[in-house]
Amino acid sequence: MSMAATTEETQSKKYHGAGVAPIKEQYIVQDYKPEVSVEYLSAETKAKLEESESLKRKNVDATEDSKKDGDSASQPKKIKLKGRNKHRPVNNRVEAGEKLCPSVLHERVCNFGDKCKFNHNIKEFLDKKPPDIGPECHNFITFGKCHYGLACRFGKMHISEELKNKINTELYEKMSTEKTTVNLLEKDLQVKLWKKKYDFSKGNDSERQIKRWCQERVAAQERKRGVTQNIDKVSTPGTDHKDGESVNTSQPSVNNGSNSSEQLPTICDSEEGGPIKLRSQEKKLIDFSNKLYLAPLTTVGNLPFRRVCKTYGADITCSEMAMATNILQGQMSEWALLKRHKSEDLFGIQVCGGWSDTLTRCSQLINDQLEADFLDLNCGCPIDLLYKKGEGCALMGKTNKFEQIIRSMKSVLDIPLTVKMRTGIMDNKSIAHHLVPKLRDWGVSLVTIHGRSREQRYTKSADWDYIDQCAELAKPMPVFGNGDILSYEDLDCHINETEVKGCMIARGALIKPWIFTEIKEQRHWDISSNERFDMIKSFVNNGLEHWGSDQQGVETTRRFLLEWLSFLYRYIPVGVLESVPQKINQRPPKYIGRNDLETLLSSPNCGDWLKISEMLLGPVPDGFNFLPKHKANAYM
Repeated sequence: MSMAATTEETQSKKYHGAGVAPIKEQYIVQDYKPEVSVEYLSAETKAKLEESESLKRKNVDATEDSKKDGDSASQPKKIKLKGRNKHRPVNNRVEAGEKLCPSVLHERVCNFGDKCKFNHNIKEFLDKKPPDIGPECHNFITFGKCHYGLACRFGKMHISEELKNKINTELYEKMSTEKTTVNLLEKDLQVKLWKKKYDFSKGNDSERQIKRWCQERVAAQERKRGVTQNIDKVSTPGTDHKDGESVNTSQPSVNNGSNSSEQLPTICDSEEGGPIKLRSQEKKLIDFSNKLYLAPLTTVGNLPFRRVCKTYGADITCSEMAMATNILQGQMSEWALLKRHKSEDLFGIQVCGGWSDTLTRCSQLINDQLEADFLDLNCGCPIDLLYKKGEGCALMGKTNKFEQIIRSMKSVLDIPLTVKMRTGIMDNKSIAHHLVPKLRDWGVSLVTIHGRSREQRYTKSADWDYIDQCAELAKPMPVFGNGDILSYEDLDCHINETEVKGCMIARGALIKPWIFTEIKEQRHWDISSNERFDMIKSFVNNGLEHWGSDQQGVETTRRFLLEWLSFLYRYIPVGVLESVPQKINQRPPKYIGRNDLETLLSSPNCGDWLKISEMLLGPVPDGFNFLPKHKANAYM
């Protein structure tokens, strides 16, 4: 074999090996060597790098001397540039004294007078206010009025020379009659929650009776097993024995067979006083089959991002995971996660908790006060903080507690209850197949299974064979699969070759939100860089609507945009790939795009993400810090 052929084979293995995306040769940057960029490193990491470089320089001379003497010199320890940035910098919120008083913004009299903590000096505020980002205010164009007035970073469009906020009366009156966002936390409800004066009697009564029923059933089963195994027929408390038969005189008989119905307790409604029976879902049913489900995504699955996915064809959307205890405490930040845009026609709320009383009250509150089509219980979150408290994945290992929670939540809901979970907790022990038939019998309307265990995280591919096994056992309850879907071919394969009724898409939607369009149109969309940039611009506009167009709203939008870009850059354009489709776990070699914008959008360096944000939201403020979750994106 010639030397040229050997070199070509080596290059092919380098650029097209296992786990490497097949990029066309003309786009690959040959002999690329990653360089460490210290601009976004922490002071601690910078110090370690400097120490490493100093040791390296000192060892150069020592190595040369050692070679002459025949000895081997120790090499300096390399700095690890992989893993997660566990202590990322948090940008401080704008102090109240630096904000203009809301009463001044809305041209009203401030009720707090001299005690108001906000700024009332318009001239002083405008002198310190950063320059406008652009000439057009999206909120003013869309709604006819910008509620941020003088504080708006696009204020030139709607602030008069007299420093008054302009209003497009005709458009404003038209838009005022339409509710674009629902599920807001009203002040009177928040006060009731703060003072613990909200009426949870219905949920409390249901939860107590179901908990007692479950405990009595477990005790009856234990007694029955004890009597069956006792050859000498020793008496068990509450049990009579006659002719070798076990008869329970204190508890109703319970048959736990999957084909039999259990005798559930009778619950008295606290308002009407009439007896009602816990029942299967009656008031509202949803056909989830063959619908495209955007997964509930912490941090990045916010309302502006969900709106982007809806424009590309997502059928089902769900809120970010919200903590049940925080919802019951009336925390504004937690309730903000539950907001629903008018474009979300099939919308669910996901809650996380570990106790039946808390989750039952939370379910009653959501059922009574919010607009949602279904409620989803998170049993798949792998975070240690939640797992150690018995929440998230931990519920999968506590069957009796799990049943109490499901039955109690269903007793106060008029909407379907769904569950999202993983294959199991331990890597080598899957338990979902034991749980899905039970969930079906407990009355759950849909179960979504992420094809990895808690221990696996994302280290291995999703196990769709196991998801198929669970879907078969769960019939007729529908099961959705989740994991490693990045193209319509991936989804079609799972739908056609397994018993799942649909698929939930998580990382695939973060990497390319237009995946929903590709699936519905059965094609690989070679989306242009300009179309991708327009999509990012629409997200920014959605963010300015949702978080505001003042300084704080702009920086909040920027932060969530940067979090999204840490996934979005992983998309490899179809025209650059040597073969399609791209697989979700394939990493690309260093490559350049077909134009400068495509190259910028594909950069793994968070410094380039900041440049993208500055193109839409202006320069970052002094002292701005951002580090992605993964260290490598901050350095290369």
